[in-house]
Amino acid sequence: MNRSRLPISASRLVLALALSLAPLGATRAQFMVFDPSNYAQNVMTAANTLQQINNQITSLQNEATMIMNQARNLANLPYSSLQTIQQSIAQTQQLLHQAQRIAYDVQQIDQAFSTHYGAANASMSSASLIDGARQRWQNSLAGFQDALRVQAGIVQGVETARSEASALISSSQSAVGTLQASQAGNQLLALQSKQLADVTALLASHGRAQSLEMARSAQAQEQAREQMRRFIAPGQAYQPGNVSMFH
Repeated sequence: MNRSRLPISASRLVLALALSLAPLGATRAQFMVFDPSNYAQNVMTAANTLQQINNQITSLQNEATMIMNQARNLANLPYSSLQTIQQSIAQTQQLLHQAQRIAYDVQQIDQAFSTHYGAANASMSSASLIDGARQRWQNSLAGFQDALRVQAGIVQGVETARSEASALISSSQSAVGTLQASQAGNQLLALQSKQLADVTALLASHGRAQSLEMARSAQAQEQAREQMRRFIAPGQAYQPGNVSMFH
């Protein structure tokens, strides 16, 4: 009887021990196991992801800055002196077109010289010689007057050129983009071209006046020779006579 109960008691003891240890094993299974290598890998992954996000943000900021710079570079200059420069050039051209008697025209110049500045003709009357001299003197006088008018117009435009140059330089210094700086530089070049055009007009008007005067002087010498020839010509020499001066 005792021997047969011993294995049963042992088996019960093992079963009781197993049942007593079972909750302890289940409780231990509920705790997480810390893996340092896995944790480090997760931290590196998160850091790399954050770095990629920061890089994308930086890239977007750079693109926005580039777009803003492109917008600045494409912005037009708010100030334009083109109309003022064109008006000044038109005024100078108008003064040149208002040249008196002999205009700046090749055909008119050729016609005037063939009519009034040609060689003195022996068949011309003294009245015709005197009238020709008067015409040439009036041409020279008109040429000098035209030159003075052109000079006065250019001098009046000096203040306009100064104010436009000051405005363009100020605009170029405050330019926010390459297009504005380029436009300001182009307008300054246009202003310089206008000043060169004024100098050209001044030289042309002054040269015209001098040329007319030199032509008048040359024709006067030719006319003087013809009148001298007539004075001493045989049969037409001067004959003295009685003159009543005081009645």
